[in-house]
Formats: sequence, structure tokens, C-alpha cells
Amino acid sequence: MANPTGDNKNKQTPQKPKFSRGLFSWMLICFVLIMLWGVINGDGGGQEITSWEDFYQRASNNEFVDNQVTLENTRILAVIADHTEAPDGPLGSIDIPAGTEVYFPIAGDNDDWYKEKLTSAGIDFTNNKDTGLFMHFLMSWGPMLLILFLIFFFISRSARGGGAGGMLGNFGKSKHKLANKDSNKVTFDDVAGVEEAKAEVHEIIEFLKNPKKFARLGGRIPRGILLVGTPGCGKTLLAKAIAGEADVPFFTISGSDFVEMFVGVGASRVRDLFKQAKDASPCIIFLDEIDAVGRKRGSGFSSGGHDEREQTLNAILVEMDGFELSDQVIVMAATNRADVLDPALTRPGRFDRQVHVPLPDVEGRKAILEVHAKKIKLGPSVDLSRVARGTPMFSGADLEALVNEAAIIATLSDKDFVDQLDLDEARDKIRWGRANKSRKVQELERVATAYHEAGHAVVQLILPHTDPVHKVTIIPRGQSGGATFSLPEKDRYFYNRKYLEASMRVLCGGRIAERRQTNDISSGASMDIQMATSYARHMVLDWGMSDRLGFVQYSPDPNREAIFADRDYSPDTARIIDEEVKRLIDAAFAEAERIIDEHWDQVAAISEALLEYETLQSDELEALMRGEKITRTTVAGLLDQESKSPTPPVASTDNNDSDESNESTSDGALPSPA
Repeated sequence: MANPTGDNKNKQTPQKPKFSRGLFSWMLICFVLIMLWGVINGDGGGQEITSWEDFYQRASNNEFVDNQVTLENTRILAVIADHTEAPDGPLGSIDIPAGTEVYFPIAGDNDDWYKEKLTSAGIDFTNNKDTGLFMHFLMSWGPMLLILFLIFFFISRSARGGGAGGMLGNFGKSKHKLANKDSNKVTFDDVAGVEEAKAEVHEIIEFLKNPKKFARLGGRIPRGILLVGTPGCGKTLLAKAIAGEADVPFFTISGSDFVEMFVGVGASRVRDLFKQAKDASPCIIFLDEIDAVGRKRGSGFSSGGHDEREQTLNAILVEMDGFELSDQVIVMAATNRADVLDPALTRPGRFDRQVHVPLPDVEGRKAILEVHAKKIKLGPSVDLSRVARGTPMFSGADLEALVNEAAIIATLSDKDFVDQLDLDEARDKIRWGRANKSRKVQELERVATAYHEAGHAVVQLILPHTDPVHKVTIIPRGQSGGATFSLPEKDRYFYNRKYLEASMRVLCGGRIAERRQTNDISSGASMDIQMATSYARHMVLDWGMSDRLGFVQYSPDPNREAIFADRDYSPDTARIIDEEVKRLIDAAFAEAERIIDEHWDQVAAISEALLEYETLQSDELEALMRGEKITRTTVAGLLDQESKSPTPPVASTDNNDSDESNESTSDGALPSPA
């Protein structure tokens, strides 16, 4: 049994392989000596004259330039003169072109004899013996010696680095980051909204703290835990909190860090990572985005060559099988695509437990907001429960961004703290985009947008199975010219047919009201058409809400990997699917048109109020539906009041929801006059 405290004194430290450089050094010295001997005894350039009589005759006949020769270590060198100059005697035995270097090789120490012969023939000679030899050697063999030196240097570095590749071998080293006991300060107090996931991984902490408790009855802790969830739900944060609670080292690496352009590097990094983790046990290995290397093998998209990802995956599988109970190494991985992972990776004995980290519910969102709100200054009237209720389907990362955006908005407004209006504006900015208050909109487009949004709002207020309307604005936000915001009362984990049909009618109401007022249609309903079509197709293909098609799924399998899309139904069924989708949308359009016709006065009243105030809150919309009037300062009045005011008025920090003026101007569209 390994020491649970992580004491590794009894472990044998692996010795680095020693590299004997003696043999290689002697081989290198011998090779250099051979080259040096070749340089000293080599012929060099020029044409050789093998006969001394021929060379001496040419020297006597003045066939050499300036009647001069050069005496070197192993030869006598001369240059053939121009033959137009008549020599004193006959030419040599072989006609050699003018300007050609010729030499006669000499050996031994009898160069004095050649000097006497040349002197007696009246030949001047230059003694160039041992002159320029070093430079000639460098020019001829210097590059080769440099290459050999570099090879010797790299091999020496390899020996000191403990691997056959030296600096190149560092490619096989793991690129993980190590968070030790002192640097990892994340605990479960920093993780909120995933209480079920925290409870499920609590036994991992117990094992790392007290492994003898599990070994007493022969139980085995799961070797691998796979965290599955949508992006931003806190999978990485949860893994860090486990390591922080267990107070053990935390090795973290991304799946993409294993893959390089060199084949075999990923597998080498896997082996190096697991080796270091076993030496530092008890510890946690966290593989983030494991789907980068853990995809299903043999999917048909392979190029036919050696697949580096498959080799890396095989190395992970082998290493996880090699764990012993005494190793005390827990492997954790995170992915948002568990459906594409290889079955060998998720079988029992490897990642034998999957922990789902879902999107937080309303209570979870409130807890997450409270964690992040500790970092900023909140106003006394801030209601985080209201923010949590108005942010369905927000992940933990979205909520963190919401709090940060609210702090930025409050800072730009020179406020002393973040109030409720800043949080609401930050929510709308993250979900729908920034309000484009400076965009110049033509009056015709402005009227069309007002009636379009009024049509959405009236249908949504009339139908019983829709989400409550929060506010309506015609100020452009993001890519839309206006928006109708809803405030869901609860989280929806499934959609019933009544809600879907009501939502489709709300989507159709904008086009109907806009067409009736302007006698024209525009592209402003493109997103409405897209969402309505998506609802109808899901109802028919996935959810069995068509009486003609019945309790059958017709959409393709999302896990299927194929180059070309393939339908699992006949052309006749495809025609029926198209007819059913069209029927659902036509029915929704007809019902929305009936509602708009019956409540056209309310549509007109809301449209006129939008043109005047630009943003309407839910209580104002309900008042207009009852036939009442709105009495508050208009946008034009606010601008006129600001232009006439000698000093800017002080912004009010009262965030009472009953104050309609403050709620409408700050929460909806325009900034306060301050």
C-alpha cells in the first residue's frame, strides 16, 4: 500500500541513461586525422605532369609564365605561358593550353635536388612550403568539421538530457501544468449551481484523503471520471475544486497539447505525463477537451496513413489500464461531446463514471450570482433572485460575464455601486447584444418595427401558454431592429405541444401586424421564420407531434459520421414531412392573424406608445391592453429637458421598481439625462 501522505522515499528514482562518449570521440578523432592526412598529401588543383624530364624540359624552354615555378610541400607548381611567344627549344611532349596550372609531384625530403636542377636551368622558384596550408584546410574541410561538431554537440546534449533525442527529444515531454498544494486555492465553496455533481465526486476526495478506508473491504475507486456538460458549466472549475479539497497535486493538460506534427510525440507525452503523476501520487490528472484525441476510431474519415490521434488514444488506454490500486492516481477528463468518444475510453476500468454537469437551475443561478457578486459592490436594492429568474439557460460562465458587464456599465455611468438596472442591461446585452442607441433609423422603418414588436407583444399577452412579457423596445439591439423580451417563470427541461404552438403564434404575430399597417413585408421577420420552422421540424421529426407520422423519429442519428447525408425514410415520407411542417406553420399563422384582427386597437396603442417612449415595461403593456394611457416623460421631452438644463441633473440611485419613469428610461433604452 502506498503511503497516503505522498512520501516517496522508498521509491526508486529512475536513473537517467548514461551515454558513453569515448567510442564516438575516438572515431571522430580518427576521421579528422584521415582528412588532415588527405589534405596534406592531396594533389590539389591543376594538371599533373608525371615525367620529370617533361617538366624540366618545359622549364628549360621557358614555357612557364615568368619562367618561374613554386615549390610546395608535395609538388612543384607552374603555369603554362602563351605559346605565341616562341620558346628557345621544342615544346614538351604534350601540348597544354596556356594559363593551365601544371605540377610535378615530389615525395620525401629530396626537394634540394630539385632546387639545384631548377637553379642550373635558370629557373626562378618561390618557396611556398608550409604557407597557406591552414587556410586551405579550413576552406576545404571546415564545413564538414562544423557539421560533425554540431552532431557531436546534439548527441552530448541528448546524453545530458536523458533521452535519445536531446533537444529534439523535448517534443516528447509532457506540456502539462502542475498546480501543487500551495498554488491551488479553489475549493467547493467557489463552485455553485452543481450540487449533484459535487456530491457525486465527493467520494474521490475521501479516497485521496483516506485510501485505507476503501481498501479495507476490497473496494476499488473509479480510475477515471468523465465530466460531461455544455461549455461554461464549470467542469474545469469542479476538477480544480476536487484537487483543492483533497490537497493533492493537480496535473492539467489539454487534449490538443498531445498532438504534434511529429508522429509518436503524442504517445510519448502521454507516457511522460502518467510517469510523473505516478511519481507524485496521490494526485489528479485532468485532461481537458479529451475529444481532441479520444474520438471514435475507424470512423471512415482517416486519410489511410498513420493516425497520430489514434496512437495517442491507444497510449492513454494502455496507461489507464496499467494503474494499480496503490498508485492513487485519479484521471479526470472533461468534454462537451461525450457522444463522439471511443467506446474503449468510456468502458468500466477506464473512464468508468460519467458525471453530468448541467446548466444550473434557478436556485443554482442564484448561488452562482452570489459567488461572483462578492467581487463587486452591489446596491441595497439588488434582487439576485429576479436576475436568476430572468436568465434561463445561462451557464456559469454567462452569469460571471453578466456580473462583470454590470460592473462595467455602472463604472461608465459613474455610479458608486451596481444596481438592478445595470444587471438587467447586462443580461440583455449578453443575450441579444448591445443597444445601438446612436443608429439613425428612418421613420418608415421605425413605424414598421413598432408595429412588428407590438404584434409579438399582443399575441404573447393574449395566449395563456407563453412566457410573461418583460419589456418591449424598438431600439436596435445586436442584429435586430427591436425586441420583445420575456421573463420565464420557470426553467423548461422539455417543451409541451401547447407551449410550442403558442410560441409559433407569437413568432407569426410580428409579420402580420407589420403587413397590416404598412401594406408591405420586410426582412425583419427572418429570425421569426427561422425559429418557427425549427419548432415545426422538431415537432414532426423528433418529438412525434404529428398525427399523420405518428410516434416515429425521422431525424438522422446525430452520432452518425458520414460524408453524405442519408435519409432513413422514403420520398413519400419526405413529402408528408414537408406537408406537416407547412401545416403547423400555416395553422399558427392563421391563429395569430385572428388574434391580431380581434385586438388591433391594442396593437395600435402599443405601437404608438413605442414610437413615443421607445421602451415599454410589462406593467405599461398591461395598462395599454386595458385601454389606459401612459403618462410619463417622453424621449423627446427628456432630450429637450437636458438641453435646457444649465447643469446636468444628479442621477438618482433609487431603484424602486414602482417608479415607472426610472424603470423605463434606465432599464429599457435611453440613459438617464445625467
